[in-house]
Amino acid sequence: MDTFLLLLAPALAATINAGTPLMLAAFGLLVNEKAGVLNLGAEGMMLLAAISGFAVTVGTGSATLGFIAGALGGMAAAAFFAVMVLWLNTNQYATGLALSIFGAGLSAFVGIPYTGISLKSTSMAIPVLSKIPFVGPVLFNHHPMVYIALVLCATLAWFLNHSRTGLVLRAAGESPESAHALGYNVRMIRLAAILFGGACCGLAGAYLALVYTPLWQEGMTAGKGWIALALTTFACWKPWRVVAGALLFGGVTILQLNLQGLGVAVPSQIMAMLPYVATIVVLALISRNPDWIRLNIPASLGKNFNPNSA
Repeated sequence: MDTFLLLLAPALAATINAGTPLMLAAFGLLVNEKAGVLNLGAEGMMLLAAISGFAVTVGTGSATLGFIAGALGGMAAAAFFAVMVLWLNTNQYATGLALSIFGAGLSAFVGIPYTGISLKSTSMAIPVLSKIPFVGPVLFNHHPMVYIALVLCATLAWFLNHSRTGLVLRAAGESPESAHALGYNVRMIRLAAILFGGACCGLAGAYLALVYTPLWQEGMTAGKGWIALALTTFACWKPWRVVAGALLFGGVTILQLNLQGLGVAVPSQIMAMLPYVATIVVLALISRNPDWIRLNIPASLGKNFNPNSA
């Protein structure tokens, strides 16, 4: 039994590590969608943030500045998306896809000089707690961003459900016409939500490049932005469910690595598919109950709002 726990603890710790970037990105996308905006550009924002954070960290030696640069990089990409969909009224789906493709291409070009450079991975062992058998290595020996993600979850849950500003943001996603009639600036509310989403995707991208890998590689997100998008639906737009979903998909990712390490006779390509197969299966199961989604999905999700025609 002791041997089993010794093997299980690193796997659970790795699951939390793998789920953190999914959590961070999904929190930002959830706020976007609560405001009525569907941004399919998460993958591009994460890649731009990853190379921004990595380049700044390599240049300055400071991971803190790297995370700040990642958040700002994600916000800059999100600001471009916001101008297009909020002021120029472009299609949200097409603009998000364009942002994703643009971010992948630009990050690959900018990242050429940084290919092959690696950073030292960092974690923060919490005194006393990290020494607790089994629980300590699993929960209390992670990078500070892991704990920031959990605090962000609790903050978002309170903000969306118990604060006046959160209720106004949800109103902009449910019925922007009604919110506008009550005197709220729907365009600026959605802008703030989009920028927050960009910052969260930026932190997720920076986490991949600075902690999870830690190195720069073209296309290193490997579809995690799309999984984060799926997480918002899986979680029915509830922050605490995002955490559960992120850990589930993170666990599937770690499972494939552990199976490869144990020499399981399954083609590596099949095991690499596991996180994405799990995503499809979960979404298919959820889609079997459309009433459940209809009760939770923001009513105006993906629909542009022009205050001049309201």
